[in-house]
Amino acid sequence: MTTIVSVRRGDQVVVGGDGQVSLGNTVMKGSARKVNVLAKHQVITGFAGSTADAITLRDLFEQQLDKHQGNIITSVIQLAREWRSDRVLRRLEALMLVANKDKTFLISGSGDIIEPEDGVIAIGSGGNYALAAARALVDNTDLSARDIVEKSLHIAAGICVFTNDNLTIEQLAAAG
Repeated sequence: MTTIVSVRRGDQVVVGGDGQVSLGNTVMKGSARKVNVLAKHQVITGFAGSTADAITLRDLFEQQLDKHQGNIITSVIQLAREWRSDRVLRRLEALMLVANKDKTFLISGSGDIIEPEDGVIAIGSGGNYALAAARALVDNTDLSARDIVEKSLHIAAGICVFTNDNLTIEQLAAAG
C-alpha cells in the first residue's frame, strides 16, 4: 500500500509518494521509491499497488513513449488499451500516475484514463487523505506545488497506517 499525489500549480508539476511497503498488516520496508522520472521523456511516474506489476507497467509505458516520440496522450491511451485487452496484463494490480510538463493522468487496468480538472490527483491507500489535503491547500494557501505535495503526504501519513513519512518528491517545470 502507498500514497501518491500530484499537484500542478503555476509553472510546476510535482508528484510525490511515500516509501512504505506493506504485506498484509505488516510493514516490510519503509524506504521504497515509487516515484520516478523517465528522464529521456521528461515524465514523472508514480504507482500504487503490486511493485512487480507497477514496474512492468512503467516499462510498458516507457516503451509507448519511445514508440510515439514522447507523446504522452497517445502513450497513455495505448497503455490503457493494452492493459485492458491483454489477458496477462489484465491481471496486473496497480494504478499509475504519469505527468509531463503539460498533462497529468491516472491510468488503471479497468481502462480508466483520468486527467484531473483542478490539477490535483492522488492514488493509493492514503490517496483520498492526500487528495483532500492537497485540494484544501491549493484553495486556501499560496504554497508551491512541491510544498503542497509534501504537506499533503505528511497529513496522509498521520492518518493512514499504510503510508509513512519517507517521501520521494519529483518535479518538472511546465511548458511556457
